[in-house]
Amino acid sequence: MAEIIQSKKALAVSPLKVSQPVGASLAFLGLGRSLPLMHGSQGCTAFGKVFFVRHFREPIPLQTTAMDQVSTIMGADENVVEALRTLSDKSKPDIIGLVTTGLSETQGTDIQRAVRDFRTAHPEFAHVAVVPVNTPDYLGCLESGFALAIEAIVETLVPAGRSAGKRPKQVNVLASGMLTPGDTEAIREWIEAFGLRPVMLPDIGDSLDGHLVEAEFSSLTLGGTPRPEIEAMGESTATLVIGPSLGKAADRLKDRTGVPDFRFAGLMGLDDCDAFTQALADISGKPVPERIERHRAQLQDAMVDSHFMLGFARIALAADPDLLGMQARFLAGMGAEIVAAVSPARHDSLADVPVERVVVGDLEDLENAARAAGAQLVIANSHAAGTAQRLGLPLLRAGFPQYDLVGGYARTWVGYRGSRQALFDLANLMQGQHHELEAYRSIYRDAGFAADAPAERHVIPSSAAGLVH
Repeated sequence: MAEIIQSKKALAVSPLKVSQPVGASLAFLGLGRSLPLMHGSQGCTAFGKVFFVRHFREPIPLQTTAMDQVSTIMGADENVVEALRTLSDKSKPDIIGLVTTGLSETQGTDIQRAVRDFRTAHPEFAHVAVVPVNTPDYLGCLESGFALAIEAIVETLVPAGRSAGKRPKQVNVLASGMLTPGDTEAIREWIEAFGLRPVMLPDIGDSLDGHLVEAEFSSLTLGGTPRPEIEAMGESTATLVIGPSLGKAADRLKDRTGVPDFRFAGLMGLDDCDAFTQALADISGKPVPERIERHRAQLQDAMVDSHFMLGFARIALAADPDLLGMQARFLAGMGAEIVAAVSPARHDSLADVPVERVVVGDLEDLENAARAAGAQLVIANSHAAGTAQRLGLPLLRAGFPQYDLVGGYARTWVGYRGSRQALFDLANLMQGQHHELEAYRSIYRDAGFAADAPAERHVIPSSAAGLVH
């Protein structure tokens, strides 16, 4: 069990975290015809939008209630009601995700009451679903805000009932914020290979995968999980929960619908992938398809090919709790040593990370620990580019945001194929550093022995015990 150490610094130096409102907005961006609405100042929304645009390199629909100095002091409920009315009238969304920020949380806004006021004042928009979620950005991180949004979506849109199994081939998938659009798409294909139909919540693999459409502009999400599918999740035969952060959302869905669930801490590496594959075989009652068997064999071969480079490799890792745990288990399974592990927020799952200690802190904590332990590689998001440069180490970018790497958002990490590619990339980064021992050079090379007859001398590798002829 890992020891969790809380950094005692008075402020963050070189911050690692991404805020909860951004995480919650990301969840709503994975819903069909959806529109996230941040209740805060224009700057709060603009800051998050910049990260989204730079990471996904796509136009991002994101709105704000535009709190100013007066509304911050006197109350901003009218801003919420007016924003909901305007968006419902002009954009005509199916779902509006109402997300609080640090400003509105500090001001004390009751968004549940604000939504009730909107319903009373504008019954003509009763068909528009409004999902309120409290996400103060001075707590948690992207994954926790994402998880709070999923919990609110389940609470608001999934009706209570006992119709589990009515759709025997349908399975729900609660997908953690650690998953990329590429991951989500790979999981969908994985499930469909067993003849099952997944309902992804959310489905950023459909809405944020970077595809061109005929429409020049849309004020709503293009793609994502449609609202009717969310409302039918209670009729599925099972729920697959990926990521410990979604534990409460999974509990809520199970309580409301009675649909049994299967929970996975991650989907990287042989053990994780085997467990997920076995669950799909049990749910579908079908044998494992041959192509998945082949993907498994390819991963095994990659493990053999790369274990010389990754065994005892000293790695510094910084990520949100779900991603940190999945990456650490994967690396430990290959014999690598996690010499520095940093998370921006605390979660119970950190205790299960296979490392000696996890620091809840920032990138300065990572840099100090990595330097002291002699790390050879850094794995983190793009915020760590400067950290890796100062350490003189290569950086493998993982997590959100990745604003200095084109296509990072589309990368597939999970599954047999994703794990295989991760092994190749890690091995190449380690191999490219040339950690071989320097050639041995005799201290007698220039001593002038046998000056009357120059002797033939050869420098040979240190592996030959340092003999000189």
